[in-house]
Amino acid sequence: MLNIRAAQRGVTLIELVVVFIVVGLLVVAAAPGIGTWIGNTHVRNSAQSIYAGLNRARAEAVRTNRSVRFSLVSLADAKVMDNTCALSATGGSWVVSLNDPVGKCADAPSATVTPMIVEKVAAGPGGARVVVSAKDSTNAAAHTVTFNAFGRVADAAPITMIDIDNQVAGSDYRALRIVVTTGGVVRMCDVKVTDANDPRKC
Repeated sequence: MLNIRAAQRGVTLIELVVVFIVVGLLVVAAAPGIGTWIGNTHVRNSAQSIYAGLNRARAEAVRTNRSVRFSLVSLADAKVMDNTCALSATGGSWVVSLNDPVGKCADAPSATVTPMIVEKVAAGPGGARVVVSAKDSTNAAAHTVTFNAFGRVADAAPITMIDIDNQVAGSDYRALRIVVTTGGVVRMCDVKVTDANDPRKC
């Protein structure tokens, strides 16, 4: 005959506590890796957004046969592209336009209304967690690069390099760099890659 007490036996309180302790230890062990992964994702997303914006400006200049500018801007709220925008070498948001977009970033894209915005992207919540630093060829801060109808850089002191890094310092975080040549070529590379044969090397 089946023992009824044995058949009804469930999980004891001690067994539950042991399971929670083991799960807690696993979460604590995995947390640093997850944090690093999230941080690197923010850096990658911001870099890809800026990279896409630069290429959009260059393509628009060639397509329309006129000069088009790419501007890094800072916003009061990184998630909202509004008229608080100001040109900034450390801004993660960007605007592609024909004229200076300062104070008019909330305007809809238009081919006739100044600043004649082509496209604009706010940095977003993830962009607020990265550090952006744009410089010209003399290593001075820069916030704008203009492409002419041939797709070449037309400014006297344009952005030539944009570094995108995590706000938290650490060797496990990746840092990306976008390079803009005078010929208008835009390239993204990984600052921490040192192998000369690796195409990701800066």
